[in-house]
Amino acid sequence: MTLYGFAATRSLRVLWALNELGVEFEFVPVNLLAGEQHRPEFLRLNPAGKVPVLVDGDVVLTESAAIVIYLAEKYPDKGLLPADRKQLAQAYRWVMFAMTELEQPLWRITRHSWLYPEDKRIPQEIPAASQEFIAMAGILDKHMTGRQFIVGDRISFADCVTVYLMDWANESHLIDQYPQLRAYLERMYARPTAPLRIAEAFASLELEK
Repeated sequence: MTLYGFAATRSLRVLWALNELGVEFEFVPVNLLAGEQHRPEFLRLNPAGKVPVLVDGDVVLTESAAIVIYLAEKYPDKGLLPADRKQLAQAYRWVMFAMTELEQPLWRITRHSWLYPEDKRIPQEIPAASQEFIAMAGILDKHMTGRQFIVGDRISFADCVTVYLMDWANESHLIDQYPQLRAYLERMYARPTAPLRIAEAFASLELEK
């Protein structure tokens, strides 16, 4: 297997899943800052020009959450895929919640903070998106009361997808009022299989310059 990715992006989700599964893979960096995602050879893998991309034999898969679920299903004996059908359904549910209710407002904040050219930014989007995230994060915080993981008593693909968002939100102090989510974030990143946190990944880019 080959993973095409870049530090501090959603590639970290897939790296986490691969680390948890303990499977061999090759990591191929795609330097977004240098525009390597626009090269023809990469666009053949993902016409959207985004990372991560997983190549597994004749399977070429994009979208970080889809890749994490694919890996969990490919190696069901490794534990990222809940064996209980009800827990599996809940894991899928929380991944959908993470991608629609949590990730989207974080992207709006990022786009209008620094990603868009300055003349394309709408400052009013930032507080609106922040409030949307905080409201939805409160639902997850309540769910995490008395829990170590999102589903069941061990890490699942739902955690690999979601905890990255908690780190992203924490960068903007959006989970300051949620003790369960802060504890979950620290607990998960204490795992030996955890990838770099977003701030550390950005710092590593600076060191490479």
